[in-house]
Amino acid sequence: MKFINIGFGNMVSAGRIIAVAAPDSAPIKRLVQDAKEDGRVIDASCGRRTRAVIITDSEHVILSAIQTETLTNRLTGDADEADTADEEE
Repeated sequence: MKFINIGFGNMVSAGRIIAVAAPDSAPIKRLVQDAKEDGRVIDASCGRRTRAVIITDSEHVILSAIQTETLTNRLTGDADEADTADEEE
């Protein structure tokens, strides 16, 4: 089982991730709002600005302060790019 660091010591199982999306578009904002109403949101941004929305196979929505590109690089295994991106962005 492979885990992906989504920032601030929080990890997500890579096998459970369906999509990683930017939080800017209206459909993603609606998805996050609906998930909040249903109690399916996990806010792992630690009070920072949400930069990525992770959707899991259990219909949970995880909010992260790490850029979508950084998370995708970590998922695909591009360690060089993932190591150079810090959480302090």
